[in-house]
Order: sequence, then structure tokens, then C-alpha cells
Amino acid sequence: MGLSSEPATMMISIGHKSDGSEKDTLKNIRETIRETKKCTICMVDEKLLEKMHFSSKELHSSKSETDEFNIVTKNIADGFPPVAEGTPSAFFCEFYQEIELKGSKTIPLVVEIKQQYIADEIIVDKQKFTLDYEPVARVGKSYALLGKRITPPTII
Repeated sequence: MGLSSEPATMMISIGHKSDGSEKDTLKNIRETIRETKKCTICMVDEKLLEKMHFSSKELHSSKSETDEFNIVTKNIADGFPPVAEGTPSAFFCEFYQEIELKGSKTIPLVVEIKQQYIADEIIVDKQKFTLDYEPVARVGKSYALLGKRITPPTII
């Protein structure tokens, strides 16, 4: 979820494993934060839904989802974690702030967007910067397409 344009920030919310321990995603971001403060947020489409879903499975922290589920990755931005190959859009971010929500089962993190990647094949019109892809959203344990396209009114 986008928060601000100055600084360009977004919020991600990470839950816990079924046993109450922190998910590897949160653990990895927290550990990476100590070292580099960098993380990558991928915006996938339906073609990558299965890989995104499998990457959310609870594995032992010694196992890699990319290895277990044959997810090929690609480095796009120097110094940032890779994206899943075929990712249409990604945000390369640095940790900004962790928010404590007393009693919450999720941990909101605010990250500052340093770069954005958009695959050439989803750019329909470079002049108007029109993209053609439907991002998949994780909504609890379900998924949704962020689908209906609307056209804003013309400014006179």
C-alpha cells in the first residue's frame, strides 16, 4: 500500500507462522535491514501466482523457497535482492520504519522506494505511461486481481 510520495514510501504487512513465530520474510527483512536496509517488493501477475503462493508456504528457515519450488530469480537493481524471473513490476526499497501495533498478528513495515522496475512488455503507451497487466494482491490467505479498469475524466 502506498503511503507517501515524498518520501516515496509504501507499507507492507507481514504475518506470523501458524506456530506464532515470525515468518522468514520478516526475519529476512529484519536481518537484511541490519546489513543493507534493502528489500525488493515484487508485483506479480496471474502467470506468477503459483510461484508467489508456493513462496508463502511455511518451510524451515534453512530451506529456500526459490530452491524448493524452482523459482528462477533475476538481479535487476544493483545491491537489491533479486526478483522472480518474469516479474512485470518491482519496487527496490530501503527500510524506513517498523510499526508496533499492540495486539496485532501482523507487523507493518514502512519502506522507502528507491527504484521501480517495469518490464518493457507491459508498457502499452510510453507517452501516457499506460501499463497492461493485472497485479495479483494477497488478501489474507486468498488472492485477488486488482482488476477493473476505469478512465478518469479529462481535465479541461
